[in-house]
This record gives sequence, C-alpha cells and structure tokens, in this order.
Amino acid sequence: MIDWSKCSSTDTFAVRQIVKRARIIDPCLDPLDTAMDLEACHACGCPLDLKRMATAAESDLMHDVHGISQYIDRESGELDGFVPRLRADPEPLTKEDGDGKQLEND
Repeated sequence: MIDWSKCSSTDTFAVRQIVKRARIIDPCLDPLDTAMDLEACHACGCPLDLKRMATAAESDLMHDVHGISQYIDRESGELDGFVPRLRADPEPLTKEDGDGKQLEND
C-alpha cells in the first residue's frame, strides 16, 4: 500500500509543475494519473530529483514520465525493472576489470 504521507506539500506542488510541463510536451497524458504515478514512485519506489525534473531536457523528462507510468506497481509504488534517469542521488557507476575488481570512475 502506498503511504501518501511521505510526499510533502512541497513535493506535491513540484509534481504538479512537472506534470504541467510534461503535458505541454505530450498533451495525451492524463494529469491525475501522471501526478499519482510520480508521487507514488517518489514516496515508495524510487525518490525522484524533483528540482532536476522541472528543468531537465525533454527527452529525459519524458523517458522518466512514460517509464514510471509503464513500470510502476500501483499497489506498492515500486518500479519493476525501470530506473529513472532523474532519480535522487543516483548510485555511482562502477566498472570491474577482468578479475572482478572494482575500478574507479573516470
């Protein structure tokens, strides 16, 4: 079950602004469904960097909006196999050499 209380009023306002921008790019988006998907993902599945989403390139924003919509479990708010580009504090990418040792990022 999604705990909607994990989203602050500031988060909800930011999501509304993001949805308005996304609907300019794709007018077919349902504003309520999109807002609920983004808030559920942010609260329970994968915290999003809402500030970056508000100003991100259209391709990155829409990648995340459509990906979240397609892969979110609407019961739990978790994502099934999708990783948003504009998530909060993304894990740094690491590389391994042929022996399985981790190498530093370039």
